Amino acid sequence: MPPAEAFLSHSNHDRDMAARIARVLHAHGVPAWFSPTNILGAQQWHDEIGAALQRCDWFMLLLSPDAVSSKWVKRELTYALDDDRYNDRIIPVRYRNCNYKELSWTLSALQMVDLRSDFATGCRELLRIWGIGLQLDKIPPV
Repeated sequence: MPPAEAFLSHSNHDRDMAARIARVLHAHGVPAWFSPTNILGAQQWHDEIGAALQRCDWFMLLLSPDAVSSKWVKRELTYALDDDRYNDRIIPVRYRNCNYKELSWTLSALQMVDLRSDFATGCRELLRIWGIGLQLDKIPPV
C-alpha cells in the first residue's frame, strides 16, 4: 500500500538527489515531504519538520557521508526510530558510500534501497516496497 505521505530525510548537501527522488515519487503518485519544497520562507523550519514527522507514515533516509555527519538527519532518524508508527516503515536509501552505522546501529537490519550504481534500478526497488511499478518515462534527467 502506498504511503499517505513519506518523509524524505537528507543532508542539505544532498538536496539535488533528494529533489530527484521526490520528483520520481510524486510522478508515481507517492506524496513525499521534502523540506526545500515544503517549507516556505517565513515558516519556522524546525516546527515544520516536526509537524511533517508527526504526520507522515513512512520515513526515507538518504544516506551519504554528509547525512551521517548531519545533526538534523540524526534527530529526524532518532524520532522515526522511536515512533511506533514508523515500525517497518523506515527505508534507508544508499546514495553515496558512507559508514551509516554512525547514524544508528539499527540501520543494517533494515531493507535498504541502493541508488549508488543505477538510479532507475534503485527507484524500481523503492517503488516495489509499495507495490508500485516504475515507469521509466517518469525518471527525471540528471
